[in-house]
Amino acid sequence: MDNQEQKHKRRVRYKGTHPKSFNEKYKEHQPEKYAEDVEKIIKKGNTPAGMHRSICVKEILDFLQITPGQTGLDATLGYGGHSSEMLKCLDSKGHLYATDVDPIELPRTRERLERLGYGPEILTIRHMNFSQIDEIFLESGPLDFVLADLGVSSMQIDNPDRGFSFKTEGPLDLRLNPDKGMSAAERLKTISQDELEGMLIENADEPNAAVIARAIISEIRKGKEISTTTHLQQIIKDALSFIPEKNRKDEIKKACQRCFQALRIDVNSEFEVLYEFLEKLPSVLAKGGRVAILSFHSGEDRLVKKSFQYFYREGLYSEIAPNVIKPSAEECSSNPRARSAKLRWAIKA
Repeated sequence: MDNQEQKHKRRVRYKGTHPKSFNEKYKEHQPEKYAEDVEKIIKKGNTPAGMHRSICVKEILDFLQITPGQTGLDATLGYGGHSSEMLKCLDSKGHLYATDVDPIELPRTRERLERLGYGPEILTIRHMNFSQIDEIFLESGPLDFVLADLGVSSMQIDNPDRGFSFKTEGPLDLRLNPDKGMSAAERLKTISQDELEGMLIENADEPNAAVIARAIISEIRKGKEISTTTHLQQIIKDALSFIPEKNRKDEIKKACQRCFQALRIDVNSEFEVLYEFLEKLPSVLAKGGRVAILSFHSGEDRLVKKSFQYFYREGLYSEIAPNVIKPSAEECSSNPRARSAKLRWAIKA
């Protein structure tokens, strides 16, 4: 019967100090309720499930030099860690705009920031791609500061339902917005061997691109659909069985990371989106406006570096970062996911 009281189900017991299953980590999903447990996990150098630890916060704030009354943009809102720090700098004066394409995490972040006291009078959040920065400009006017953190958030990586990680079984999706475009599994159905090999090289500098591409296409030609993360991982593992046993485990792990990265970049058109964003940046910044971009692999960093250098030569930027800035050794030690981060900045002329 519809009005019959449903039988109560006991919550799965929190197994040990750090359960393996994402869904069992209910303490980590409620940091406001289990603050002590979450703090212990962070002290061990881990990121609690459903959370994200912002990277290079001090370096970014030191450069942006945000002051009350300014208008700025967090182009990649994510968990909201960088935004909350920038909002503190505004001190309830001025306005912060924020964008994100993820329809799953964005409402959670909005609610989290509202609980911290950041409502629409100081913060405007839009569900949109940061390549549409010109649309934000129509509402905001010239921006005094802009931040773009190009990394995938930990809560996206750790959730097996999103398919970003090969470490757990999940659908091979990899879309930042699962409501749009084709999943990585669908993409593999349509790709040629040469195209796949090129993708692995261009998007991830994969040294064994030819071998892995051949193995993936061979599996597809056998009529087998590569629909899960672990299936793709197994194909890569089998393809690299020729690597000497001494180095095999480590090399397979790196190859899986690179292949998943390459597919993620492809299905989300990340390079194209970044290029469009970089092209529009000078026209939305106020005079003396500052932009900081945090990237996590060489392809992204090359695009950012070349764009900054080009507009500097054209006279649109008065100053750009002379060298890439990396997280401190202390931060990398406490948060291993910071190790590949690269920060570059520019100032509007």
